[in-house]
Amino acid sequence: MLRTRQVVEADQEAYLAPYALRSSSTQGRRHPEPDDTYRPAFARDRDRIVHCGAFRRLEYKTQVVLSGTGDNYRTRLTHSLEVAQIARSAARTLRLNEDLVEALALAHDLGHPPFGHTGEDVLRDVMKDHGGFEHNVQALRIVDLLESPYPGRQGLNLCLETRESFLKHGPPKQGAVGRDFVKRRHPWLEAQLVDLADSLAYHSHDVDDALRFGVVTVKDLEELELWERAGQEAQRRYPQASAEERLRPTIHQTLHLPIMDLVEETGKRLGDANFSSPQDSRDHDIRLVSFSPDMARMQRQMQRFLFARFYRADRVVKDRRSARTTLRELFLHLLEHPHDRADWARQPRQGQESEERLVCDYVAGMTDGFAQREHQRLVQGAR
Repeated sequence: MLRTRQVVEADQEAYLAPYALRSSSTQGRRHPEPDDTYRPAFARDRDRIVHCGAFRRLEYKTQVVLSGTGDNYRTRLTHSLEVAQIARSAARTLRLNEDLVEALALAHDLGHPPFGHTGEDVLRDVMKDHGGFEHNVQALRIVDLLESPYPGRQGLNLCLETRESFLKHGPPKQGAVGRDFVKRRHPWLEAQLVDLADSLAYHSHDVDDALRFGVVTVKDLEELELWERAGQEAQRRYPQASAEERLRPTIHQTLHLPIMDLVEETGKRLGDANFSSPQDSRDHDIRLVSFSPDMARMQRQMQRFLFARFYRADRVVKDRRSARTTLRELFLHLLEHPHDRADWARQPRQGQESEERLVCDYVAGMTDGFAQREHQRLVQGAR
């Protein structure tokens, strides 16, 4: 028998925990559409995200090491795929909605501009008097306004729960794109899970990239408690291996140990809370998707280490300084020369967008390479 949408939804009803969102219970889309024959609503959202242009461009956007520096460093795309794998596996164990979790994980970095957080810093500065810039809000703008594959309407027309969950840190300063949402204390549990999967993924793979980039040594990492525990677990699993052979398994355990902790701690908290509906978690005193206190402390230690030794390393900062100049000069040039923008970035949408916002949307959507080439062509070429 074919697994139709109705069969999948019935399976979800039987399998998912009471606190998980059901695809069949979605509050719907801005523009009503017929249901798909085989895919539940959130699976359909996931597929629309995967097929949109903004998702493809993540392949050429910086995570930490500038895109194009080497073939083995993470990009925004590979990071998003790693987050999706972690989050979906954890969601299955916790009996949350895997389709929604995967959709959110794949989309969570859509709003990042070129050059990583350096690009976000630049756009936040140039937009401070024009509505600001924040990558989670920009991701919502992308799926609601900028990606428009369907005739006669804007956006990907995602479900309300998917769109709302892009604002995983809450809805301040979201502007018109957030008008559909009711402010609640916490996001859905599925969004909470993606938030922590994101952080533990980049803690682990940024350690890996820092070692590859040569700004951190194994000896440096020995000050980290999570690295020590990861090494002990690698030693237990591979007692005959040399220290060099255990390096990859140790890096793997910096990911595996936090995932196990996250699932076990969250499962305990959800069991104690005994929620009867997905909505119950949104007004709870605290977020229930969480690490244990010990693991949360180790994650904070890892984050401080990465900021000091990797994100602010001289070689990384030097590249960022150049990227900052490139993006700022390109933004200002495009603001003053509308004819140098793509056609869609020349005319206000629905008569509501400022010139600054049009340029911001255009620049934020660029890949690292395209921004560099356009800067060379338009800015350097005019000097």
